[in-house]
Amino acid sequence: MPPVKMKGDGRMARDPKKTLMRLLSYMRKYIPTLIIVLICIFLTAFATTTGSESLGVLVDEYILPMVASGSTDFGPIARYLTGIACIFGLGIFAAWLYNFLMVGVAQGTQKGIRDEMFTKMQRLPIRYFDSNTAGNIMSRYTSDIDTLRQMVSQSIPQTASSIITLAVVSWKLLSTSWILCLVMVITVFCIIQVTKFVVGKSSTYFVGQQKSLGAVNGFVEEMINGQKVVKVFNHESECKERFDELNEELCRNAYNAGKFANAMGPINNNLGYAQYAVLAVTGGLLVVASGGTLLSLGNLMTFMILSRSFNMPIAQISNQINSIVMAMAGAERIFDLMDQEPEADDGYVELINAAITKGGNVVPMPKRTGHWAWKHYHKADGTITFKELKGDIVLDHVDFGYVPEKLVLKDVSIYARPGQKIAFVGATGAGKTTITNLINRFYDIADGKIRYDGININKIKKADLRRSLGVVLQETNLFTGTVMENIRYGKLDATDEECIAAAKLANAHDFITRLPQGYDTELTGNGASLSQGQRQLISIARAAVANPPVMILDEATSSIDTRTEKLVTEGMDNLMKGRTVFVIAHRLSTIMNSDCIMVLDKGRIIERGTHAELIAQKGTYYQLYTGAFELE
Repeated sequence: MPPVKMKGDGRMARDPKKTLMRLLSYMRKYIPTLIIVLICIFLTAFATTTGSESLGVLVDEYILPMVASGSTDFGPIARYLTGIACIFGLGIFAAWLYNFLMVGVAQGTQKGIRDEMFTKMQRLPIRYFDSNTAGNIMSRYTSDIDTLRQMVSQSIPQTASSIITLAVVSWKLLSTSWILCLVMVITVFCIIQVTKFVVGKSSTYFVGQQKSLGAVNGFVEEMINGQKVVKVFNHESECKERFDELNEELCRNAYNAGKFANAMGPINNNLGYAQYAVLAVTGGLLVVASGGTLLSLGNLMTFMILSRSFNMPIAQISNQINSIVMAMAGAERIFDLMDQEPEADDGYVELINAAITKGGNVVPMPKRTGHWAWKHYHKADGTITFKELKGDIVLDHVDFGYVPEKLVLKDVSIYARPGQKIAFVGATGAGKTTITNLINRFYDIADGKIRYDGININKIKKADLRRSLGVVLQETNLFTGTVMENIRYGKLDATDEECIAAAKLANAHDFITRLPQGYDTELTGNGASLSQGQRQLISIARAAVANPPVMILDEATSSIDTRTEKLVTEGMDNLMKGRTVFVIAHRLSTIMNSDCIMVLDKGRIIERGTHAELIAQKGTYYQLYTGAFELE
C-alpha cells in the first residue's frame, strides 16, 4: 500500500505506519487472546491447505491404484476421508473461535479508545470547542470509531489469516512443483501491481470521505438545533443548497472510493482466472511431456486447487486494504482530538472548606461550612498558609485577543471589592463576556494581571478557581434527567432539601411544584418542554445550590418577558446578597443598583461609576438610559 498523506484537503498528514502501530497499542492488553487467535488462524489455514492437498493424494494413492487393480475395497478411502473430515471440522471450529474472540477484542479496544477520547475531551480548552462544530466532534465518536471496530474485528484477523494461509500454501505449492511456482510468481507479481494501482487511487477518496462525513454531521447538527431560526427567516432553500454542496462532496468522495474499491474484486477475479488458465496449460504440458515424472496428474490437481487457495487470500487482503485505509482516516481524526494540547494548569493554590475563628484565623475543615479559604503552598520554605476567600477580584491593565494579532480587550482595569455588584454595559462585541471568560480562565491574558484576593489567578488551580465562581448564562444548558438532578448539578453532594431551598431562593419552587411530577419531572432536549424563563430559573437554582462567593450573570434576562424577568431578577437579587457579582445586561433596569457600572466600547472602558454618577456625566450611558441610542 503506498503511503498516504492528509492535509487540509482531506489527505492524511501523519505517517500511516505510526498511526497503525499506535492503534494496535490499544490491543496490548489482549495479547493472550490474540495468541489464541493466531493459533486458531494457523489451524484454519492448515485445514484449508490439507483439504486442498487431499484431492491429489486421493487420486494418486487411492483412486488410480484401485482403477489399475480393479479393487472394490472402499475401506481405505473411507478412513482417509474420515480423517480429512475431522481436519475440516477442526478448521471450522478454529475459524468460529477466532472470530468469536475478535469480537471481544474489537469491542474492548473500541471502548478503551472512546473512554480515552472522552477523558481527553474533558481536558481540552474552550478554544477547541469554539473552533470545531459539535457534529464534527460527534462523528469521531460514531462513524470514525465504527471504522476502527470493523478493522479490528474483521480486517485485521482476515488479513492475518490471509497472510498465514499464503505462507502455508506457498510452502505446499513449492513442495508440489517448483516449475509451476515460478510461473505463478510472475503472474502474482502482475496482479499485485494492478492491485497497488487501484488501492492508490481509492485511498485518497476514502480519507476525504471521512472528512466530508464529519462536515455533513456538523452541518446537520447545527440545522437541528437552529431549526426554529431557519423557519422564522425562511432560510430553508439556502440551508438545502448548503447541505447539497456538502452532501455532493461526500457523495463524490464516497462514489470515487467505492468505484475503485468495487472494481478491485472483479479485477482480481478475472486476473485469477487468467492465472488459472496459464497454470493449467503449463501444468498439462509438464504432465504429458514428462509422462508424470516431473508432475503427476494428482499433483497437478492439487496445485490447481492450491493456486485458487493462494489467490483468494490476495483478493481478501486487497479488499481489506480499503477498510484499513478508511479506518486509518478515522484514526487520524480521533488521534487529532487526542493530541490536542490539554488545558494547561500550573496552579498550586487550592480552595478548601474553612471555619473562621473569632480572632479571624482560618481553620481548615473537612466538610462544607459556608466559608472558603485559599490554601497556599510556598515552595521556597515549604510552609502552608491559609487565606480567607472574600471575593476581591482585580483586573490590572489587561490586554487580550482570541488571536494574537487582534486584541479584543485593551488596557482594561477593574476593581471588584467583596460584596460589590459590578455591571458591564456595551454593544455586542465590546468585550463584556470576554472579561468573564478571563476571570474563569477559559482563556489566558496576553498582558496585565488578574488577582483574586490578592492572588494571581495563574497560581490558582483552575478547578478550584471555577468552583469559587457561579455562572448564569444567557443560554441555559439543561441535561437529560430530573429537575432535581439538574439543580444538583451545581453541587453533586447536595441533599434534596438543599436543592429545594436553592429553588426557593431562585423563585423556581412554585413553577416546579406545578410540573407533572414536580422535582422528579424528567427533562429532555435541553428542557424543551419548559419556557425560556423557567429554564433560566432552574439555571439560577443550580448556581444557588453551589453557594459560590462570586457570581457571574451573563445577560441572564435578555431573552425573557418582562413578567418573568421580575421573577428572575428577584431570584438573582436573592442569589447576589453578600457576594461579589459581575453582571452583563442589555436591560439597564437590572443594573441600576450596581455599585459600579462600566461602559465598554471596542475593548476599552470608556465610562465607569454608579448609575447616578453616569447620568450626571451625560455621556454614553446617559444616552443609552434616555434612549438617545440603543445597544446593538
